[in-house]
Amino acid sequence: MDDVTLPERPTIFALSSGQPPAAIAVIRISGPAALDAAQALIKSDLPPPRRAGLRRFIDPETGDVLDEGLLLTFPGEKTETGEDMVELHCHGSRAVVRAIEAVLARLPGLRLAEPGEFTRRAFLNGRIDLGVIEGLGDLLAAETAHQRRAAMAMMGGALSRKIAEWTSELRRLAAQVEAQIDFSDEGDVAGSNGLVGLAAACGVIAHEMEADLVKPSAERLKDGVRVAIGGPPNAGKSTLFNYLVGREAAIVSPHAGTTRDVIEASIALKGLPFVLADSAGLREAGDEIERIGIDRAGALLAGADIVLWLGARNELPAVDGQVIQLHAKADLDPTGEGLHVSAKTGEGMDALVEALCAAAGRILPQAGDYALSRRQRAALARAAVAVREAADLDDEILVGECLRQALGALDELTGRSTTEAVLDELFSGFCIGK
Repeated sequence: MDDVTLPERPTIFALSSGQPPAAIAVIRISGPAALDAAQALIKSDLPPPRRAGLRRFIDPETGDVLDEGLLLTFPGEKTETGEDMVELHCHGSRAVVRAIEAVLARLPGLRLAEPGEFTRRAFLNGRIDLGVIEGLGDLLAAETAHQRRAAMAMMGGALSRKIAEWTSELRRLAAQVEAQIDFSDEGDVAGSNGLVGLAAACGVIAHEMEADLVKPSAERLKDGVRVAIGGPPNAGKSTLFNYLVGREAAIVSPHAGTTRDVIEASIALKGLPFVLADSAGLREAGDEIERIGIDRAGALLAGADIVLWLGARNELPAVDGQVIQLHAKADLDPTGEGLHVSAKTGEGMDALVEALCAAAGRILPQAGDYALSRRQRAALARAAVAVREAADLDDEILVGECLRQALGALDELTGRSTTEAVLDELFSGFCIGK
């Protein structure tokens, strides 16, 4: 049978910097025709690899000068995408970018990149794994310093290195089990005296996996710590809410029942993400609409990570989250239980922010540590269960099957075993030039 030559991937290009107008625009080209495309844009020689060269970019059909800027070439497989790459650093006007993109689109074998396609090629060419990619996606979406640090830890390969260690050890243990099954009657087979030490080794790995699973999730870091402000009517809830969000988001009135629905706002305090919610005062409802608002307030307090309670401690309803009791309107009444605060004068507000951040620190990932997404947690949970079962079993065939299941789950984490649907979902949120 004759060898079948697979068609080359098309060469892709896209603007990889911010949208114009800007001082500088960076247009990336990646693929087998990248260097030819760069040569077509200039009349002089290409600069040496990985060195910037000042060049004029010219329309090869008309000879018009499109711009003058820097050209960099990155030939070979050890590039960001694992294939030939070119970067055009041009002036960031809309006219310049449109003109260069129009010329590139006319060149044979080139097309505009799809969202996340540069990163997807890096994955398909073995330059990065899914853990790094998900960290990159989190970094692109990061809005707070804490989110940025967690994303950098993931993108830096912290999880990937841990998975590589687990995979290496589990493969060694699986080989030991297979040898025991196939050659148990051979005296020179290592480990032929039984699965000595395997249960302990599996137990250590399972414990490490389980420790990662109990850490705060990436969703908590992305969505923010949910903080609910609660208390009786006219306790100062809406005034406190407005102070913390930095704007008049909630209506403030001395009349009880003014706030009838939940009002939310996302904020960042000391680099930590929060979702702050104001709610109706808890009391006997005066009408049907107020009763609905009070019911929603009760549900909000029950499901919050942190409750700022502006009432007496014995009036606090049952909640699952941490409670910070406040004595609001401290400028009017210096007596009362809890942390004294005043949204009018600012008294105690710095201490309140410190208390909120300390409480959030017990919920969010530690600074610089990675956080697992829902997909990652599901795969790691399957691996942990399989490894734990391998540690508890004494049947070699069953132990071997458990180790194979664990290795398969770890392959899902890194992307060695995944589906196109998973990849499509991961890259759907990326911008076109990434």
